[in-house]
Amino acid sequence: QVQLVESGGGLVQTGDSLRLSCAASRRTFSNYGMGWFRQAPEKEREFVAAISWNGVWTYYADSIEGRFTISRDNAKNTVFLQMNSLKPEDTAVYYCAVHRAPYRARPDSDSQAYDFWGQGTQVTVSS
Repeated sequence: QVQLVESGGGLVQTGDSLRLSCAASRRTFSNYGMGWFRQAPEKEREFVAAISWNGVWTYYADSIEGRFTISRDNAKNTVFLQMNSLKPEDTAVYYCAVHRAPYRARPDSDSQAYDFWGQGTQVTVSS
């Protein structure tokens, strides 16, 4: 089992930035890829970004258009999502998740491939 705790969400205006954090309890956090997903009201959960276990490879949803950056600090068991140039359509609950396969090189956008999920943090972008 692993516990994930997201933080850093909030209410911001269009064009602002936020940095989300996800702290993991598992000691072997550094062996697993991580992903960020989001779910807007009345919409399905969607992929945002993913990072490999060693932080070398990253992958982003097309909708992010270069505005977000995923990173990780394995010494602190934490993954981050830096979000810049936020838009109202970015409004959602953001979740981090741990991939089920250790030492996977290619980041994964399939939510079914992730075993553990955090409770989410709300991001609201006003126009």
